[in-house]
Amino acid sequence: MKRLNAQIQTLGTLVSAMWLVEIVDAVVYRGRLDRFGIIPRNLDSLWGILWMPFLHGNFTHLISNTVPFIILGWLVMSYGLKTFYSASLFAMVTGGLGVWLFGSSGIHIGASGVVFGYLGFLLLRGLFERSSQSILLSMVVLFFYGGLIFGVLPGQPGVSWEGHLFGFIGGVLAAKQLPVRTVR
Repeated sequence: MKRLNAQIQTLGTLVSAMWLVEIVDAVVYRGRLDRFGIIPRNLDSLWGILWMPFLHGNFTHLISNTVPFIILGWLVMSYGLKTFYSASLFAMVTGGLGVWLFGSSGIHIGASGVVFGYLGFLLLRGLFERSSQSILLSMVVLFFYGGLIFGVLPGQPGVSWEGHLFGFIGGVLAAKQLPVRTVR
C-alpha cells in the first residue's frame, strides 16, 4: 500500500504540475510561457530542457500528453520509483539535448518526449532484461501503444517529431543502462 501511495503521489504531482503550469500560462500569461521551451541551437534556451515537459501549446495538447503519460509512466513505475525517475531523466535530457542540437526551427514544448521515452523503455526493456514478465509487458505495450512509434517520423506540421525521436532514444538508453529488475 505504501508503494501504491508513492506511485500515485509521484504521478499526481507531475501531472498536477503540468496542468498548473498550463492553467497559469493560459490565464495569466496568455501563452507567453511557451517561449521557455527549447529553441534549437540557442544557448539561452538550454534551460528549456527542464521546462519543455511542463509547457504545452493548449489544453488539447496537454490532454493528449496526460493520458499516455499516466498509463506508460505507471507501467515504468512497475520497475520501481528509482527506475521511473531515472527513465524520466534519460528521456527528458536525451530528448531535450537531441532537440536542441538537431531540432527544426521554432519552439519545442510538451511532455510527449518523456511519453515516447517511456514507450522506448517499455518496448525494449524486455529485450534487455530477458525476463518473461518484462517481455510480456513489452508485448502488451506494443499491442496497445505500438502505433505511436510512427510519431518519431516527420509528418505533421507543428509537432516535434524530433522530441518524440530523441525522447524514445532516451527511453531505449534507460532500458539498456539501468540495473536489471523484474516487474513487481
